[in-house]
Amino acid sequence: MPDSPASAPRWRRAPAPAAGHLAAAGDSSAVRLNKRLADLGLCSRREADEWIERGWVRVNGEVAVMGLKVAPHDKVTVDRRADAAQAQRVTILLHKPVGYVSGQAEDGHQPAVTLVNARSHWRGDASRTRFAPAQLRGLAPAGRLDIDSVGLLVLTQDGRVARQIIGEDSEMDKEYLVRVTYGAVAQDVQAHFPADQLALLRHGLSLDGQALLPAQVDWQNPEQLRFVLREGKKRQIRRMCELVGLKVTGLKRIRIGRVTLGQLPAGQWRYLGPGERF
Repeated sequence: MPDSPASAPRWRRAPAPAAGHLAAAGDSSAVRLNKRLADLGLCSRREADEWIERGWVRVNGEVAVMGLKVAPHDKVTVDRRADAAQAQRVTILLHKPVGYVSGQAEDGHQPAVTLVNARSHWRGDASRTRFAPAQLRGLAPAGRLDIDSVGLLVLTQDGRVARQIIGEDSEMDKEYLVRVTYGAVAQDVQAHFPADQLALLRHGLSLDGQALLPAQVDWQNPEQLRFVLREGKKRQIRRMCELVGLKVTGLKRIRIGRVTLGQLPAGQWRYLGPGERF
């Protein structure tokens, strides 16, 4: 029976120029289909492979196969069932306490994802989403937060969110509050720390043989700095501080993009709301 005019079509076309033919061998503009879908922001490459495997992607009207390459003019359409599957993926904001690792368990320390359960769901969460164990499947951290650091950690099932935050072309701000000492000075560190060294924190340092991108670094109070970074090398802030004679005694991430930690208590979590965007 044909669809009624009010019903949505089962297939939607991915953004692209006019339809054409399948990419010819040796076409320099051709890319793998999973990369095309990821570059369009529809999903991650892994999710694209799942869609292709399920027969949810067509190229020029034909069901796509794994590994297929497409040119810019090829017409790519995606089954609406992929949209439904994507909508069920959750993104969780966790206030990570000290002593938990961001990813896999290591050296006897538990991964932060073990804190995500019904008991630790923040009562102040404005989302209407209800916790279900299936939401833990494929839930992975989008970025690191050291075992000795606290604050906002994003855990997501959605490859689009992960790509936004930690993708190769991501330029998303991450904001941190960093308590420091300077040699034996633990009080009024700001008055003792040289201005030229503060300038180096902002731009001019290198780690692992690579120059660091410019950073925003200012005094939040006499013992605490505020860092805003657009990159995330391992233990970057601690190592930056060491290079200018500072020792980090506390580090808290309070913002990623437009999403803030807010009033979320340590050890608790909430869902990314439907109206929130990084």
